[in-house]
Amino acid sequence: MQKTILERAREVFDIEIDGVRTLRDELGESFETLVGRCAQTIENGGKLVVTGIGKSGYIGKKMAATLSSVGSPAVFMHPVEARHGDLGMIQKNDLLIALSYSGETEELLAVLTPAKRLGVELVSITGNGESTLAKMSDLVVKMPVPREACPFNLAPTTTTTALLVLGDALALVLLDLHGFTKSDYGRLHPGGAIGRMVTMRAQDLMRKLENSALVRPQSTVRETIYAMSHARCGSAIITDENGRLLGIFTDGDFRRLAEREEKVLELVMADVMTKNPVSVRTDALAVEVIKVLEQRHIDDIVVTDENGRVAGFIDVQDLPGLKIM
Repeated sequence: MQKTILERAREVFDIEIDGVRTLRDELGESFETLVGRCAQTIENGGKLVVTGIGKSGYIGKKMAATLSSVGSPAVFMHPVEARHGDLGMIQKNDLLIALSYSGETEELLAVLTPAKRLGVELVSITGNGESTLAKMSDLVVKMPVPREACPFNLAPTTTTTALLVLGDALALVLLDLHGFTKSDYGRLHPGGAIGRMVTMRAQDLMRKLENSALVRPQSTVRETIYAMSHARCGSAIITDENGRLLGIFTDGDFRRLAEREEKVLELVMADVMTKNPVSVRTDALAVEVIKVLEQRHIDDIVVTDENGRVAGFIDVQDLPGLKIM
């Protein structure tokens, strides 16, 4: 009986998940050794040179990119181009990581002997520990995968997925070893939303005091709504005489209050404000601000300085314009 589209799709998921799980369970000493040699290479000023061809090559490019993005300098070297000059990217203190599930890929094997003549150590990640590639290598990390998702067990599917995850594991274990931080990540990602998320701070995102609705505890709802309209914002910040945060009152609060209070406009902030609202410091990273907004399901967040005085507020509607969300 022919399987439905969804049945077959889920079967592919299951096969590939099983392959990744098998690889996870088989990780052992050789992977630990690989991590150590990668860390030593980087500490000595070298880089990781990843090479492979075909589907393994595509995964190799992603592996090198991920390694570099989290603090482990890496490049991808195409085996064929390496035979025509790109071998020059390898320096003596680098580490060469060759990817081939079969371990018998001719184009890859052809460049490894010239590469080793340059004095670099060769690590192979392969599914065949007895392959030509494995025998040429100084270290072999075996990558056992039960079967491909391809019905002929030929097209690289499970093997490339497992290799992708293995590369991510290597990159992130090295991240931990290097003590790589959010600030480090931001320095390596200066462009785009990711870069802004880890470099911009709350003070860069907030509306300043002159563009905020600030009122006192004795202010009425009428006065507060006027202040919000004048500042063109959806919330008012209630402060004490020293500018310290006491509470917040939003247009949503007003609507809910108006449903049950006939003389809502005459009420005072001390009685209706949300006391001790969520706030962030001026030096909080944008990524931390976004996390608070999402976790607390709020649209506005007050920003305070190191002394607890209100410095401004962040309106979630402003973030797309800053290319943060």
